Amino acid sequence: MLNFDREGLIPAVIQDDTTNEVLMVAFMNQAAFDRTRATGSTHFFSRSRNALWRKGEQSGNTQEVRSIHVNCEENSLLIRVSQHGGAACHTGYRSCYYRRLLPDGSYETIAERVFDPDEVYGKAAQLAAPLEKAMRQLYGVYIYLRDHDMSEESNTSRLLQEHSPAYLTTRLADELQELAEVQTGEHAHTDRQSDTTLEGSQVGYWLLLLASTYKLRYSEFLPHRPLLQGYTEHVSTEQSIELRQRCLTLLTTYDPLYVIQGLEIGFQLIGWACADAHISPLAPAEFDLEQMKRKGLA
Repeated sequence: MLNFDREGLIPAVIQDDTTNEVLMVAFMNQAAFDRTRATGSTHFFSRSRNALWRKGEQSGNTQEVRSIHVNCEENSLLIRVSQHGGAACHTGYRSCYYRRLLPDGSYETIAERVFDPDEVYGKAAQLAAPLEKAMRQLYGVYIYLRDHDMSEESNTSRLLQEHSPAYLTTRLADELQELAEVQTGEHAHTDRQSDTTLEGSQVGYWLLLLASTYKLRYSEFLPHRPLLQGYTEHVSTEQSIELRQRCLTLLTTYDPLYVIQGLEIGFQLIGWACADAHISPLAPAEFDLEQMKRKGLA
C-alpha cells in the first residue's frame, strides 16, 4: 500500500521512542521494509552501494523498532526505535542532526561525539574480508557434507543426513550455555581465550549445520556480518541471556525469515564473546577450519 518513488524507494525518518529525538533519515525499498517488519531491526537500501543493509551491522549501534507510522500520502515513513549503542550517525554522533545552521551560513556542532568512526569502521573493515572468506569456506564444507553422504567417514555428514533441525537446535542450546559460562568463569578447560575460541567454534558449528539443513544460501544470512556486529557491539550479560533465548525461540519457528534472524543473533553472541575475551572474531572460524584441514575436508 506504500507509494514508493520511481526508483522503488521511500524515505524513513527514524525517531527515538523515548526522547522523541530525530536520529536520522534513510531510504527503504520493499525488501528493506519487509525485512524491518520481519526482524524488528531497521534495514535500509543504500543507493551508493546498491545494496540492502542493516543498521549497526558494522558499528553495533542497532535500532529496535517500536512502531511504524505512515504519512497521509503514504509516501514516507516515521519509525520509532530504541537506539542501542548510543549513536545513530555513522560519524559517531547520537543523531545525524548534530550541527546547527547559523545566520552567517556556518555550522555549530551542538553534540558530543559518542565514538570515533575511524577506530570503529577501520577495525570492522580490516576484519570483514578475512572473516567472510573463512566463513564461506566453512559453510561450503558443510554444504558438501550435506549433499554427499559421507556418514561412515564424517560425523558431521551423519548429523546432516540423520537429524532434524529440532535436534540440532537442542545441541546448539547446550553450546550457547557453555559459551556463556566461559564468560562468567563457570566453565573452564584451559584459559578464557582458548575456551572462548573452542566454545565459540562449537556454537558456530551448530549454527552452520542448521543453516545448511534449512538449505539456506550463504547470501541469505551472511554470518560474517552479525558476527562482526556482535564483536563491535557492547552487550551486557543480561542482554546476552535474553538474546540467547530469543535465538533458540526463533530457530524453532521453522519460518525462514525468523530462522535467519535466529542465526544472526547466534553469530552476534559469538562475536560478543570474542570481544569480551579479547580475542579476534576470526579465532573460532580459524579453529574449525584447522580441524577440517586435518580431516582432509578443507
